[in-house]
Amino acid sequence: MPNRPSSISPNEWDRRVDLAACYRMIAHLGWDDLIFTHISARVPGPDHQLLINPYGLMFEEVTASNLVRIDLAGAILDGSDAAINPAGLVIHSAVHAARADAECVVHLHTPHGVAVSAQKGGLKPASQTALYALSTLAYHPYEGVALEADEQPRLQADLGDRDLMILENHGLLACGRTVADAFLKMFMLQRACEIQILAQSGGGELITVGPDILKRIAAQSRRSLGDAGAGLIWPAILRKMDRLDPSYRH
Repeated sequence: MPNRPSSISPNEWDRRVDLAACYRMIAHLGWDDLIFTHISARVPGPDHQLLINPYGLMFEEVTASNLVRIDLAGAILDGSDAAINPAGLVIHSAVHAARADAECVVHLHTPHGVAVSAQKGGLKPASQTALYALSTLAYHPYEGVALEADEQPRLQADLGDRDLMILENHGLLACGRTVADAFLKMFMLQRACEIQILAQSGGGELITVGPDILKRIAAQSRRSLGDAGAGLIWPAILRKMDRLDPSYRH
């Protein structure tokens, strides 16, 4: 195991390791987009500080130590000379500022996610996986590349207390109480988008789930995919990442 730098607390180092593993797992699944898109995590403690990827690195290059610590305004706090993706800052700082419970925020441009984001009606209740996502899903209309701070209040209002968002004509967003929780929510949303596009490609009429079941799915999803689910899945993901390439821990 690599040594933790003395300037980083044990709690922050654990958060960095989890966040780096999340970057690597998303790269492994093919959900990355060259050097674009981003995952952020709150630094443990009372200060409003975030960890995010340095702009210019592929997700497969992210490690615990090269993650950059910033404040909500984007100021770099750890002496790094790395650049930060400005669109990433606008989106992630908006969510973290509005949602104290959002310890981790994942934003992706997957082909299936963008395809569903371009469809009228968005995600359809056509699979069990989609129902999990629909139980906590919001939408935000496209306003151009997310570079303007004045978009933040509208993004925050559209997200509200939901944990998933489809950014129309753009991509997907998930937030969670831990890195594991955010990853699992994104996994369900992304997989639901994959299933929808595949089902539609057959050309037949989709069978959609009725509103009576939709009303019950939020409670069911908490029972089956709550903290216990993430607690079981995340250690398995870390084991997989350790088998593939443990350098994310450095």
